[in-house]
Amino acid sequence: MNQHAKIEIRHSTCPHDCPSACALDVEVVEGRSIGRVRGSKKQTYTAGVVCAKVARYAERIHHPERLMYPLRRTGPKGSGQFARISWDEALDEIGHRFNAAEQEFGAESIWPYYYAGTMGLVMRDGLNRLTHVKKYSRFYQTICANVARIGFAIGTGKIAGVDPREMALSDLVVIWGTNPVNTQVNVMTHASRARKERGARIAAVDIYDNETMKQADIKIILRPGTDGAFACGVMHVLFRDGYADRAYMDKYTDCPAELEAHLKTRTPEWASAICGVPVTEIEAFAKAVGETKRTFFRFGYGFTRSRNGATQMHAANCIPAVTGAWQYEGGGAFFNNYALWHFNESIIEGHDAIDKSTRALDQSQIGRILTGDAEALQDKGPVKAMLIQNTNPMTVAPEQALVRQGFAREDLFVAVHEQFMTETAQMADIVLPATMFMEHDDLYYGGGHQHISVGPKLIDPPGECRSNHEVLQALAPRLGARHRGFEMTPRQLIDATLKLSGHGDIGGLEADLWRDLQPDFRTSHYLDGFAHADGKFHFKADWAHPPFGVTMGDVDAVPDLPDHWAVIEHADQSHPFRLATSPSRSFLNTTFNETPSSQAREGRASVMIHPLDAAALGIADGDAVTLGNGRGETTLIATLFEGVRRGVLIAESVHPNSNHIGGRGINMLTGADTVAPIGGAAFHDNKVWLKKAVTRRT
Repeated sequence: MNQHAKIEIRHSTCPHDCPSACALDVEVVEGRSIGRVRGSKKQTYTAGVVCAKVARYAERIHHPERLMYPLRRTGPKGSGQFARISWDEALDEIGHRFNAAEQEFGAESIWPYYYAGTMGLVMRDGLNRLTHVKKYSRFYQTICANVARIGFAIGTGKIAGVDPREMALSDLVVIWGTNPVNTQVNVMTHASRARKERGARIAAVDIYDNETMKQADIKIILRPGTDGAFACGVMHVLFRDGYADRAYMDKYTDCPAELEAHLKTRTPEWASAICGVPVTEIEAFAKAVGETKRTFFRFGYGFTRSRNGATQMHAANCIPAVTGAWQYEGGGAFFNNYALWHFNESIIEGHDAIDKSTRALDQSQIGRILTGDAEALQDKGPVKAMLIQNTNPMTVAPEQALVRQGFAREDLFVAVHEQFMTETAQMADIVLPATMFMEHDDLYYGGGHQHISVGPKLIDPPGECRSNHEVLQALAPRLGARHRGFEMTPRQLIDATLKLSGHGDIGGLEADLWRDLQPDFRTSHYLDGFAHADGKFHFKADWAHPPFGVTMGDVDAVPDLPDHWAVIEHADQSHPFRLATSPSRSFLNTTFNETPSSQAREGRASVMIHPLDAAALGIADGDAVTLGNGRGETTLIATLFEGVRRGVLIAESVHPNSNHIGGRGINMLTGADTVAPIGGAAFHDNKVWLKKAVTRRT
């Protein structure tokens, strides 16, 4: 960088699919490019800290391999053969193909598909407006949050908890089912502050000795899908040894006596046999939680990505209700603050045009949908055309064998709006170049904290990149889609959304930079009652009548009291291992797969194997190994690792499929069957076999 270049510090918010939604101080160089990106100290949750991925964002936004121009496929699907075309040619072709599909097969044959490549409301959710206006097949989001959200809210009544900054005021921070060193570094900022300033301890509950656990004072390593059993064993001890706060439960919970009776048989010995945690460790963890009034439970998504994930979250969340930790500053629980925002996205999403008789297709079942599965298609016609924004299903969606087969269909027209030539873009007929977050305006919220913000456009995009909203504006007249949202600029949409939501206007929010919406102490700690109609925390979950969402799956089979619900994919003789696909530090799903620093840190796709398991199969560190089940196979590199239970395999991150030997990614092994009670995907719940591959890494 020219040492005499003019550098201006501008503010923004990280848009990526991470609960931290970090507040950013961005170096804008000569008004044209991005320099260093730092966490802003002006926002008290970010507190000046961001992950290494975003700190080096310049290498992503100015990457030489960014898509710059519209492209049309010229070779076979997946060949990577494309020719540059104009925007008008690209948009005209999309319009023609969509209109033709609608005329021949009906509007529901078109399925706009998106997800969380950006968490900005305008650029992420605007595609729904086109869907609703045109009566295309709607989109039911299941890949990430459903299971965790309902698991938490079934107890509290809503998705909101203690101010996450109160971790710094805790005497014991329990980080459960998440690896924030990899995925949301700011959790560690506040937990570490509690340790430094108060002598607090940090406990980690997870399925392997990850980077967060390496910083913990109390380490609980359990088998995947057994958190509910561990939680029940802990609560058994809390009742047995007098740590349960009976006065608190009598006032604030629904059925403490029934819970206590239920837990009589859920002994530490019972729990240990299921979860693999020694009885002594269950007892010690319960004692630590019981003796520490200011215990803060910070729950994550990871332990809910299982077929019993909702019950696991609920069981863990019952613990602070048993101890009464919610009463104390620095005590209670937090998962997400979704209930705080109250954003009215009616204009962004075109709520006035919703026709609920149109089908809503499950995003996780894209493989089944594109290969003609009648149940997944809801006994209606096939999907013939797609517009994809903000996601990379050819890598991240489960049941990859079906996903590949579906995208290879010659009768399926696909347009992909992307920043890089992802594996999904390679399967497209038309590829459109997309902006990044510093190149457009958007509105953000922090799921892991309590702030909302405007992320302003800081620089112009390169080449011919256009924002998601600009693409929708250009397509609307070609498709005969009329709605006032298409006539508005992003800033006008943000302003209108803020006003409809009771948050003032865009000018006021920009003046605040990051507005803090955290409720007062009593509200955050539910001291005036929980959010259910009876004001109680519900130990007894009414899964058939959740506070939000539509019930799906075998709801009647879900246990109402905390328990181990044994619906996971249990290891068996043919599949003796349990596999979880945990997030890495340098990739975020498939975002940052393209940046040199992330590639250098992550290397080749690998799988962690306990040394004794590896020895029994004649596998050495660095060997190529193949994992498989009834859904497919993948080949990657073995990493011998003692920090897992026997019979457990961990494959960190979603590497590009091309990083796997043979080009078949980890999601060849994951399933898309519906998770009760409101749908979801079980990415960390897989039974597999393991064998040494023919080749060895050179």
